[in-house]
Amino acid sequence: MSDFLTSMGIILAMAGVTAFTRFAPFIFFGRGKEPAKWIKYLGRLLPPALMSVLIIYCISSVDFIGGSHGIPELICIAVAMGLHAWKGNVLLSIGVSTVLYMVLIQAVFV
Repeated sequence: MSDFLTSMGIILAMAGVTAFTRFAPFIFFGRGKEPAKWIKYLGRLLPPALMSVLIIYCISSVDFIGGSHGIPELICIAVAMGLHAWKGNVLLSIGVSTVLYMVLIQAVFV
């Protein structure tokens, strides 16, 4: 019974935290109020910064000396960047580059 209560406590805590993060902007900034300048600044700065960190993390374990020399990864990064510059759609960029990566590592660079 203790495992059940522990699991339920964890689930409820995570549900509460998730709900709070969804409702926090409405609670703190209200409707119709203009966000602070630093919030707008972070809104412009953080997405590219976080994507850069994710790209560096993803290619940090790539062996550029052996195997496929990181070619599939670099192709997919270039495709994602090109698609995003062309269409400006994050979902399209991520989806196409992920599918392309799977095709490259399963069929081309075996």
